[in-house]
Amino acid sequence: MNNSLKYPNQNYHYDFSLLPEYIEKLFSKLRIAVIYGGDKTALNSVIYQTHNTRSWKSYKIVAAEIQDTLKKLGFQQVFLIPEDMNLPENLQKNNIHLAWLNTGGVQGYNPVCHGAAILEMLGIPYVGHNPLYSSILDNKHIFKRELLAIQVKTATFFTWHPYPQGKFNPTDSNFQAAFGDYSGPFIVKPVSGRASLHVYLVDRVTDLPDIMECVYQATDNMVLVEKYLPGREFCVAVGGYVTCIGGKLYKKNQPFAFSALERIFEPGERIFTSMDQKPISGDRAKLITEAELKLKQDLLQLSQKVYTHLGLQSLIRIDIRTDNDGILSVLEANPKPDLKRPQPGISSLVALGLDEYKMSYEDLIISIFADRLDYLFSRIPKNIDHIFALL
Repeated sequence: MNNSLKYPNQNYHYDFSLLPEYIEKLFSKLRIAVIYGGDKTALNSVIYQTHNTRSWKSYKIVAAEIQDTLKKLGFQQVFLIPEDMNLPENLQKNNIHLAWLNTGGVQGYNPVCHGAAILEMLGIPYVGHNPLYSSILDNKHIFKRELLAIQVKTATFFTWHPYPQGKFNPTDSNFQAAFGDYSGPFIVKPVSGRASLHVYLVDRVTDLPDIMECVYQATDNMVLVEKYLPGREFCVAVGGYVTCIGGKLYKKNQPFAFSALERIFEPGERIFTSMDQKPISGDRAKLITEAELKLKQDLLQLSQKVYTHLGLQSLIRIDIRTDNDGILSVLEANPKPDLKRPQPGISSLVALGLDEYKMSYEDLIISIFADRLDYLFSRIPKNIDHIFALL
């Protein structure tokens, strides 16, 4: 990678080895906003309340943990700000230089991309995906089509919306083209969602119309039908090229893939229960060990391929499942994986694998932050003159 791109109107070249020095200089100067999801029911948060196609959550608790961690790392000016119609005013009032998006949006369609779109318009750099990739990752059917384009296997699927398709009928020609004579089981879920909410296992094709209508009524959005894969379920986190281990920054030539986990099902459980109902704990997921080295390598390399070929720029978590023959298929990607600080008995799927790499939660947070700074400094320096001024 070329890490010595010359900046306009500068007498020096950026070099990754200088990044720790830059970060240290920014500790006292950089004003950071950690943005969480605003509540549409709060006074003066929106002009008119509309429907949420994606199950809403503020993520404020985790945003506060990110804020607290950034302060412990040395940043002295970190603000917690909700994403709502007052966001531009609050960013300007607090003279924010850079934002960290920890929000799934407020309301409406494709809400996960709204915060990034506002920041793009305002010219404020941020940690997170750009609006296009936020939407692609959060819209499962579009993400699946991207997977097929890069020859990554995904579960067979079909999408339905009552307007203009009308009431679903299993004899639908597109459904038949996708599934042929396969008659179940199926997974029915929203195309945009979180935490396994409104996800149903449907054993018989004849039961699909009623369940699909149920999901549509809950989301007012397109419904996804997938072939149920009966094998093991895995997830793996993958982020940028810069990582922090033991307080020291490193840069590799491939994305950092970690926390390759198997999700553990309870007796009789066939799909993973919403984390809103059962928090993530050590007995709900386990690390893939060296005893299954090839499987572990396949999961890590698969996630790196997705990250690289889609040109992603921030952390995601990929969910994967096997069929009866043990073949891996990517189910979906989470564009805003949970960054909850691990506590006794409770963690996040991302943080469960940090110990394996001798990384702390603080290392993870500074890794995400430093990777974004490295990208800004090396690839789009013309967009961050206000940060250069601080240096």
